[in-house]
Amino acid sequence: MPGDNPMEAARTIAGELPDLPHLAELPGRGPGADITGRAAALLVDIPVELAGPRGWRIAERPGRDLRRASSMLSADLDAMEETLDGYAGPLKIQLAGPWTLATTLEQPHSLNPALADPGLVADLASSLAEGVAAHVAEVAKRIPRAKLLVQFDEPALPAVLHGAVPTPSGLSRVRVVEDEVARERLRTVLAATHSYTAVHCCGHDIPFGIIMSAGADGISFDPGQLRKQDLDGFAEAAEAGLGMLIGALPTTGPRDSAQTGRSGRDERERPVPADTARIVRDLWRKMDLPSAQCAPQVVITPACGLAVASPKQARDALRWCREAAQVLPEMMGELG
Repeated sequence: MPGDNPMEAARTIAGELPDLPHLAELPGRGPGADITGRAAALLVDIPVELAGPRGWRIAERPGRDLRRASSMLSADLDAMEETLDGYAGPLKIQLAGPWTLATTLEQPHSLNPALADPGLVADLASSLAEGVAAHVAEVAKRIPRAKLLVQFDEPALPAVLHGAVPTPSGLSRVRVVEDEVARERLRTVLAATHSYTAVHCCGHDIPFGIIMSAGADGISFDPGQLRKQDLDGFAEAAEAGLGMLIGALPTTGPRDSAQTGRSGRDERERPVPADTARIVRDLWRKMDLPSAQCAPQVVITPACGLAVASPKQARDALRWCREAAQVLPEMMGELG
């Protein structure tokens, strides 16, 4: 979410997403509120610190950078607790997954990413699993009637699997991580939540099979990024009954559709939420999936985070997704 006010963000989320609110992330507050710093603050017995403009690295001992990250997360939890007092229903929290964390954290006394050290990656996954378990317990204590959905953001996972993560010099790449290793590290963290889990991957070459076999209950992705080779993996995951958090709304908001009018000039049609629902319907229909399965299985979301949007744009995007979801069942029913 945009801005730096946890209470304002929490109220916006609760107001626009009454059936599936989430814990706000506000990376605009700076280091510690970013995807890496926020997850790293939960690591057990692996302290971190800022490494200047490069980001975060593993440290010898806890310091003020780690305290700042923990303090901001605590403020977000306080705002969520106050706003959702008495809430009963699904509640989403989200954090960087083990592979994205290993890609964006530097090794101690080195510029190399933690990803380059397989033993360190295993330690990070175990530490993150322990920290996430405690985080889930804290959220459950604050919102006791909520049913938690824990999403792990893994934008770096395709690069990890394809050996596309650069070394500090940029002249070479960190060696490819084998599928089984990727699956096991991810499984370690997913299993620790004892909750419904989803993995978000918003780029090309989404490893649907690895995410599914690691034990995730759902997959979050941007349909606009799907390539032909991704479609079979999507269909297999959908047929297996995994939840589909489909980012059918661009983070820039709804786009006008251009048509050629009688004058020969492009004319713009004002988009409506049904246009976003239609993206989901068309993807479902393209893969010849059962129509009745779509609406109960799908959550319509923005394609990625809304941190660069204005507060109004973010609020409108959440409302737009909710309204698109409301028309999806009727739209799918028309297919028979």
